[in-house]
Amino acid sequence: MTVAADSSARQTSLYATPADVQVHGPYGPGRFDAAPRGVRALYPFHGRITADGSSGFRAEPGRYHIYSAWHCPWAHRAAIVRKLVGLEDVVSLSYVDDERDARGWAFRERRGPDPVNGFTLLAQAYEATEPGYPGHISVPTLWDRVTGRIVSNHYPDITLDLATQFEEWAGSSVRLYDAGSRAEIDELNEEILRHVNTAVSKVAGAATQEAYEEARAGTVAALERLDERLADRRYLLGDAVTEADVRLWVTLARFDLADNPAARISERRLTDFAHLWAYARDLYSLPAFRDTTDFSTYRHTAFTPAEGVERIDVEPSPGDWDAPHGREGLNT
Repeated sequence: MTVAADSSARQTSLYATPADVQVHGPYGPGRFDAAPRGVRALYPFHGRITADGSSGFRAEPGRYHIYSAWHCPWAHRAAIVRKLVGLEDVVSLSYVDDERDARGWAFRERRGPDPVNGFTLLAQAYEATEPGYPGHISVPTLWDRVTGRIVSNHYPDITLDLATQFEEWAGSSVRLYDAGSRAEIDELNEEILRHVNTAVSKVAGAATQEAYEEARAGTVAALERLDERLADRRYLLGDAVTEADVRLWVTLARFDLADNPAARISERRLTDFAHLWAYARDLYSLPAFRDTTDFSTYRHTAFTPAEGVERIDVEPSPGDWDAPHGREGLNT
């Protein structure tokens, strides 16, 4: 989208006003609980893209757009997969601003305007899809230019469709969800989701000392299992990056700066798991991971812990992500 340099009025109209919790309130109330539990999913748009169009959304170059956010791990996965598969010229992507208030994600000058619809708030995409939509406004959001609506905000499906349904236009030979490995990938993905990706909410939300210790022990045990698995293989399934690596990596990238300091999960940092830390740096050396990562956005969110629960002290700890990883000889 081209903007005339001398058109201050036009420039202003591209963006939402600054996030202001004092004026608009915080994000969450009235959104996360808009529908009673079990009545409607938190991520309710479940459209799928298919190569043959049987789903109603045919894979086509230039048709789809991803609304993403730099700091969100779910959105980060979509950005990584898009680049790994080589779809930069096939599926477009833009970023919302890092800050939000009760209005939800917005487009502001720091991250640029909405290049597809000219929306100032991502909520407008949801309203265009379902007038009066009351629920959670999330990223990634997959938008269809042809029908003028959201295809999906169900983040697990978005990356799988990017990885498998655009092979005709893929700019790389990477196969993240190969048919012959899907059962093993799915099993790993389930463990990573249960014990790693959701560790912050489970550990931070623990209301008793027993629940806190159990939740953090489960995460540490999972990290130890993954560390051991990576001792003699370069990636989780061997010598090729898969969907499981993407899902694990986005949490590892945030662990020492955000997740662990926020939830007080482990005395051990990511940098203290020898194989996991080298593996994480190995993936970061790939452009798809490096170019979609902004460590400055990984800030731990303060929360009010339950009374009577004693938690370990954890400070943010930036690691040297550019240090040599030494894993080139594995699986060769």
